[in-house]
Amino acid sequence: MMHLGTLPHVLAAPAPAPTLEDFNQIIWWMVLLKVGIVFVFLLLMTMFMIWAERRVIGRMQSRPGPNRAGPFGLLQPIADALKLPLKEDIIPRGADRLVFIVAPIISASIAFIAFSVIPWGPEVSIFHHQTPLQLADLPVAVLLILAMSSIGVYGIVLAGWASGSPYSLLGALRSAAQVISYEIAMGLAFVAVFLYSGSLSTTAIVNAQQHEWYAWLLPVSFVIYLFTMVGETNRLPFDLPEGEGELVAGYHTEYSSMKFAMFYLAEYINMVTVSALATTLFLGGWRAPWPLSLWSGANSGWWPLLWFLIKVLILLFCYIWLRGTLPRVRYDQLMAIGWKVLIPVSIVWILLIATVRAWRLDSHSPAPYVVFGFVIVLIVILVWAWDNAAQQRAMKYAGADADASDLSDLAEARLAGAAGSAFPVPPLDLPHYHGVDLGADPGIEAGASPSDTSPKEVTGA
Repeated sequence: MMHLGTLPHVLAAPAPAPTLEDFNQIIWWMVLLKVGIVFVFLLLMTMFMIWAERRVIGRMQSRPGPNRAGPFGLLQPIADALKLPLKEDIIPRGADRLVFIVAPIISASIAFIAFSVIPWGPEVSIFHHQTPLQLADLPVAVLLILAMSSIGVYGIVLAGWASGSPYSLLGALRSAAQVISYEIAMGLAFVAVFLYSGSLSTTAIVNAQQHEWYAWLLPVSFVIYLFTMVGETNRLPFDLPEGEGELVAGYHTEYSSMKFAMFYLAEYINMVTVSALATTLFLGGWRAPWPLSLWSGANSGWWPLLWFLIKVLILLFCYIWLRGTLPRVRYDQLMAIGWKVLIPVSIVWILLIATVRAWRLDSHSPAPYVVFGFVIVLIVILVWAWDNAAQQRAMKYAGADADASDLSDLAEARLAGAAGSAFPVPPLDLPHYHGVDLGADPGIEAGASPSDTSPKEVTGA
């Protein structure tokens, strides 16, 4: 019989780290139980995020946010969830009916599948059965998440095409271009993690961060992933597929009732998934942060589930913070960040990490660190030179535009100023809005005396 004095030491012993072989021994009802837990967890996280986003942004904007339904407005997401199925389900007359219905199902179902390989904790006892706190794992689990995000965009593209609306189609095309540009940078950010962990399994990556998180070892990859996770989920400041200012609501403009709810659900589930993936790859997964890691029982039992949820909620709060503080970028800026900044920096960083990793495995000489510092200095010099050249080009173009804008006609000057800008922004106040003839003196209306120079409003009469 075990002595009672040894019981605390047994409970404090760290749980064994799961491996791929552990998932081959799970019984069928345990798999179904985990599927139900993941499904309910993602639904609850979606409802919580909707409430938290409205409350936090309301706090940032000095307004209360939802505060009527339940204490602190906690029942507001439930009221919204009950309202959406009761709204009228409209299918446009010119829409492709089958594709219009299938598109939101694709987006929602793919969002649930992507979370299946995320580890929430080590092995625990559930109904006297030892099982890892993870639904499934694969030797290429991270690639499965990338594949699911790629397939998920099909739902958006099909929704925009099947709606028969130019606004929806433009939003869908924007989303496809955005996913391509940002997913390349995201995949490149993962490569450095694969080089250090030696595996593409999420379980193995968490086990490899037992002593040090990859957010500190690979800070550039971590920052690049933070940019790409915002672009992948179409959230501010990168929510161009839903740009309300020019596309009304983007790819789901024509959707209502439960079909719209599926797109809404997919967006928030994807936010939870990419935040959980960032936690898994860069923040140690379910492992406790320092100094909690000094406690011998921090990474055993059900405590790791708490650390995992705290890390995910911190990243989700950053989503809300960005939405409440940053404006939407222009589409050319969005694509320039992806193709001209994130992807080149990712390629240079991977080459650097691969070189240092190979040298560290072969020898313990200080040469890799010297090369590392040299490459960092070289990157800084290149960035400075590129920024200086860009500023000089901007000053040159500004001078050329100033010389070309010396026009006597006020209307022509306004039009030339709009056409000569870097981005095609229409003039704020065209003369013909006030009944001024563009071909005549801008201060004189057609048929009016020269003394009558006040602008007049154009009406339908």
